[in-house]
Order: sequence, then structure tokens, then C-alpha cells
Amino acid sequence: MSCETGENVGNGSGFTLIVVLFILLIIVGATYMTNDGIGGYGERC
Repeated sequence: MSCETGENVGNGSGFTLIVVLFILLIIVGATYMTNDGIGGYGERC
């Protein structure tokens, strides 16, 4: 069970890493796309 648990944890870590990178990419993309709106709002102020 220790070996199986280790493999599961390893797969889980890899999957989590992919999910985190994917979410980070979405956040960065969303921030980049809304950056103009934030910048424009800042300039208006």
C-alpha cells in the first residue's frame, strides 16, 4: 500500500501542478485582458 500511496501522491502532485499552472495562466490572461480597463480607470481618476 505504501508504494501505491506513493504513486497516487505523485500523480496527484503532478495533476495539481498542471491545474495550478493552468489556473495561473488563466489569471495572468484575465489580468492582461482587464489591464486596459484597469489602466483606463486609473487614468480617468
